Amino acid sequence: MEQIPSFAFRDYPAGSETVLHKAIADVVAGKQYILGREVSSFEQAFAAYLGAAAAVGVGNGYDALVLALKAVGVGAGDEVLLPVNTFVATAHAVCQAGARPVLVEPDMHTYNITAAAAAASVTPRSKALLAVHLYGQPCDMGPLLELAGQHKLQVVEDAAQAHGATYAGAKAGTFGHVAAFSFYPTKNLGALGDAGAVVSNNTRLAGFVRKYRNYGEQQKYCHELIGVNSRLDELQAAVLGVKLPYLDAWNRERQRLAAVYLQQLQEVGDVVLPYTAPGCEHVYHIFNIRTRHRDALRSYLQAQGVGTAIHYPVPLHLQPAYRFLGYKAGSFPVAEALAATSLSLPLFPGLSEAEQQQVINAVKRFFCRK
Repeated sequence: MEQIPSFAFRDYPAGSETVLHKAIADVVAGKQYILGREVSSFEQAFAAYLGAAAAVGVGNGYDALVLALKAVGVGAGDEVLLPVNTFVATAHAVCQAGARPVLVEPDMHTYNITAAAAAASVTPRSKALLAVHLYGQPCDMGPLLELAGQHKLQVVEDAAQAHGATYAGAKAGTFGHVAAFSFYPTKNLGALGDAGAVVSNNTRLAGFVRKYRNYGEQQKYCHELIGVNSRLDELQAAVLGVKLPYLDAWNRERQRLAAVYLQQLQEVGDVVLPYTAPGCEHVYHIFNIRTRHRDALRSYLQAQGVGTAIHYPVPLHLQPAYRFLGYKAGSFPVAEALAATSLSLPLFPGLSEAEQQQVINAVKRFFCRK
């Protein structure tokens, strides 16, 4: 029986890995390894792809979030609104910036933060709203921006899972004051290691991040800020520069694979399939289904040679690290239901028709046994 991973790196389209190898060899031959031509070239290309004024390469997606929050002035005594169902890095970044996370229940259909839910948590200490475009679908940014305007909140987008996704025709990461991207290898646009970027249409904010990432340096040995060392590596920038032109094709392949699942898994057992909100283009970083039989289904699929993943099994408010926030089991029933029922099926560029059909058939067999 063929083993199907939940995610795999494939040479898709064929020959793309050969181009990557050459790009890496060229950097090695050029012998300029820190903040050189490759970083500058990728920053310009990524900003142009998004339709943003500037992109600043940093060491990883977590640093991108921290630097984005610092750029908009988040600090000690501030509160930041963010969804309770997100990867822990989102909340960690808020704490790293010195602020307090204020968790917000997600929408039951899109799993994203909404203005209606966030509005109830705004206080005089609220400084920013952190919109996470979860699983590859952008948040409903119109109402969120309106809410932010009413309360003078800074808007930070966590676009780590939404490379190339659109809302109202514009790319995720271009709506807020600043946005953070991760290029972790498994992302829709992934490096060969850790890498990230901060994106903004505000050149002042981008300039702050550009200095802050490099010890607060404006020019050599002139440090205007107490910054950090979080620079996008030249090798990773070269890899990302080669991969960026493939991104739309990879996203279209993800959407094609998702369409097959959506068509063939309709009305199978109690499976709840992903929902795409009007005006959004979903890029399916993750294909997340829900079922109250999640754990049994996952075990069955594993026995059938199908790998899966859970995003995310423990919501933020129940993580030991966040006990200090004072939330308890039952505080966020929607997020807790998602944590108990969500399962991510294999979906990645290069997944073959036969492999996907094996996944679909296994899911159907499981529910036929019920």
